[in-house]
Amino acid sequence: MLTSKQKPSNRFYSPTSAYDVVALGASLGGLKAISQILEALPSDFPAAIVVVQHIHPWYPSLMADILSRRTPLKVKQAESGERLQSGTVYIAPPNKHLLVNPDSTLWLSNSDRVNFVRPAADVLFESVANSFKERAIAAILTGKGCDGARGAKAISKMGGMVLAQNEATCTSFDMPSFAIDNRSVDLILPLERIAFALTTLVMLAEAA
Repeated sequence: MLTSKQKPSNRFYSPTSAYDVVALGASLGGLKAISQILEALPSDFPAAIVVVQHIHPWYPSLMADILSRRTPLKVKQAESGERLQSGTVYIAPPNKHLLVNPDSTLWLSNSDRVNFVRPAADVLFESVANSFKERAIAAILTGKGCDGARGAKAISKMGGMVLAQNEATCTSFDMPSFAIDNRSVDLILPLERIAFALTTLVMLAEAA
């Protein structure tokens, strides 16, 4: 845990929790999975949540509106320059990579596709790893392809925690399986247990 002397002066820091940010990455079947996780989180969840869901690049996304009706947390589409806030869920917009800067501001990028997609979970996870190090959690959810595995490795190397959805509850197990094969995953859980695990890690680990 960070002591008061170690408290970062230039980025979002949640003094009542063991982790400051939770990053979720998903593709096929992801809206259902993300919705189920968010609706089970408590209203006083202290970490910020950043989300990459592979969606059609050329149409407006209704994801933030849909999810905001299913969770007590604030949900919004991410905007460049805004700063992370506790208990807020930030959704990557269509056709933009979402990154978190070291000062906890968000950045939307038009840089090249990664793993054939934009936004990419790898881009988000790697930025979170660099900015939050051991105070970051990533959860790799259902989805096709290998996106998220490289970013999960980055979070693991920095001392953060990586969760993966298990095969039985995935629409497609590709994304979790690549991260598991990469030896980056700490916990493999059925979808219905992920919210409880996040709550326990973020809200209870400091008191343990």
